[in-house]
Amino acid sequence: MADTVQIAPEAVQYDGPPDYRVVGRHGVYPETSHDEAARFNFLAQMNRHLSTRIMPGVGEAYAARVEPALREATGHGARTRHDVRKALTGDPMWQWWSALRRATMENRQQAGRWVTLRQADALNAKAAALTKGDKRLVLKPGMKLPRGVEAIDHHCMPGSYHAEYVAGDITGPANYDAGIFATTGGMLGRFNDSGGVAVAEWVKRNLGPDFKPKRILDIGCGLGHNVLPIAAAFPDAEVIAVDVGAPMLRYGLARAKSMGIENVTFVQDDVADLSRFEDESFDWIQSTMFLHETSFKTMPKIFAETRRLLKPGGIVLHVEQPQYDEHMTLFEQAMRDWDAFYNNEPFWTKMHEVDLDAWMHNAGFSSNELIHDGVAGIVDKDVFPDAADDDSEDFGRKAAWHVIGARKVA
Repeated sequence: MADTVQIAPEAVQYDGPPDYRVVGRHGVYPETSHDEAARFNFLAQMNRHLSTRIMPGVGEAYAARVEPALREATGHGARTRHDVRKALTGDPMWQWWSALRRATMENRQQAGRWVTLRQADALNAKAAALTKGDKRLVLKPGMKLPRGVEAIDHHCMPGSYHAEYVAGDITGPANYDAGIFATTGGMLGRFNDSGGVAVAEWVKRNLGPDFKPKRILDIGCGLGHNVLPIAAAFPDAEVIAVDVGAPMLRYGLARAKSMGIENVTFVQDDVADLSRFEDESFDWIQSTMFLHETSFKTMPKIFAETRRLLKPGGIVLHVEQPQYDEHMTLFEQAMRDWDAFYNNEPFWTKMHEVDLDAWMHNAGFSSNELIHDGVAGIVDKDVFPDAADDDSEDFGRKAAWHVIGARKVA
């Protein structure tokens, strides 16, 4: 009999996502079968493999083949990120990584759609039971959607944020909620809310116990996963969450109520025009990974509205992936641009190159009011990978973000 090889437990290390079965299950979270959970697990593992094992190979291919060939062809090499991106598209290593990344996103969306559509009636009924007649759901039937939302299936999500297939539909946000684990490999934590948890902790740490907001506005709230931790952290505040997608808002309120969070009102409106709210009526205005979903025309209007709505002494915080600047290599900028060209995020590339400080100034904020910082997802470290300790980089998807904002003086 052959000798048995003994492996010391400490020699076996696992740096992948947790099992899908440990995700948080609130009252309107979709049920998943064994096979559906296995599919999400595979996609989470594949995304992790692509970011930690395959993506570094793209960098090696660029250094060894693509950049030298570009330099030889032009006599000077890449001058912009677009030069790098166009050169990369001809390399087989990049092609392999890009095709697999796109495939995982499409499969993640279809996997989530199957989970939610097969139980659509039950999910819609649960949401209706939780939200019917509740004044904390303020919808605007027939509102004209911004073209940047209506024309695009953002990150390959069928119907984007707004599609309704039946009255009272919540299958879109249920798909988003159930499947984002696969895209991020669990980096957003048990309830996909580590961004909101991190922001609430940032505010308490940096503004201290004297900052007691009475009214908080969350713009582009989606299904509410990032605003709910803020509402929970400041239970005495009135929190208003705004989005254009009625299904997202229905799901958000149902999610909040099933989790025992009662101080959030979900309002359907265009955040570029929030004239329903009075001047200087909020102590804190927040957006989390939302600006890149808007447009070049819309974003300055959003900044102006936040300035108008903010009380003196109040704060506005925008949490986003980092801007492209002289400190970021052209290769990294090109890799981050992937989402704009291959993941239905058309404003991604432009949004990350604009001078946000200048736009904040144009909105009326002075330089001494501006805030620059960063936050990383805060999760249950015993179960989920902690973004703050993760040294891998999945350009555009890592749960670590930059913060630009302002504290209004007058």
